[in-house]
Amino acid sequence: MSDEPQVLARVENGVGHLTLNRPRAINALTHRMIISIRDALGHWRSDARVHSVLLDGAGDRGLCAGGDIRGLRENVLASRPNDTRDFWRDEYTLCAVIANYPKPYVALMDGVTMGGGVGVASHGSIRVVTERSTVAMPETRIGLAPDIGGTWLLSRAPGEIGTYLGLNAATMTGADAVWCGFADHLVPSTNLPELRDALLAGDDPAAAVARFEADPGPAPLEANRDWVDSCYSAATVPEVIDRLDALGTDAARAASAELAELCPTSLVATLAGVRRSRQRDHLRDVLDQEYRTSSWLLDRPDLVEGIRARVVDKDNAPRWNPATIAEVDLAEVEQVIA
Repeated sequence: MSDEPQVLARVENGVGHLTLNRPRAINALTHRMIISIRDALGHWRSDARVHSVLLDGAGDRGLCAGGDIRGLRENVLASRPNDTRDFWRDEYTLCAVIANYPKPYVALMDGVTMGGGVGVASHGSIRVVTERSTVAMPETRIGLAPDIGGTWLLSRAPGEIGTYLGLNAATMTGADAVWCGFADHLVPSTNLPELRDALLAGDDPAAAVARFEADPGPAPLEANRDWVDSCYSAATVPEVIDRLDALGTDAARAASAELAELCPTSLVATLAGVRRSRQRDHLRDVLDQEYRTSSWLLDRPDLVEGIRARVVDKDNAPRWNPATIAEVDLAEVEQVIA
């Protein structure tokens, strides 16, 4: 119901339990939800009765599909872009709070966990996926670039896998997410109710997860490591595409075709952002970098157009401006990120 809280926050047996509560929208994050999570974590931080935090999502489709991008578009169309900047400021700050939280923070990343969902989950101290998990940073599909500390995580994935994931908006399985450093443990979805019960009974979080976890098995992405490292280590996006085309395998051709559909400015900003994040030592610096990048992209036409094409009209035919990577001002992108 519309009058239900968008985040359920309660304490049970010493566990601060946060449930994202917009199941019809796969719990997409609104500004109000970010504030609710922030306030609850602030209270529990100094509450001696609370020894750990559990984050999960309502419904059976996923933890969180990302930020409420329809709302971001509406802000721009209503000449309220600073409302979106305020949302991002609080969202990115929350990621830093979670990353530095002094108590165990357990995130159950079952089902869809993308974009902002990664932000509220993958910076936690105990990150659990299942065989149902689909984890992604899909921002280049809508004219944005990976944010919420996404470039920090992508830049620390094995080899150039993170570069590939960020540029191609590719999806990780649960096993991939563990291998790439977006998660720590895989618990079979059939064990998830028992794990949740054990956590809410006040069991030690690490011990509880260890009881129910399983070997994630091989990460499908790992089989692509050689050609991804070879192609995505290129200095520029056009060179990445050239290497993919020259390689000529089915996988490389598919990756090149994907890039041709995505936002040119986002691709250039994503590559520069991941490379710069790899050189930074602190998540806070990366979040500052991402805020500058997102704020710059907000003033460009692609974000509104990308959300229109992918989410509102769903024609999947965005008209990017500029339309080609060659027309993107690389110097301007580098200046924004630096």
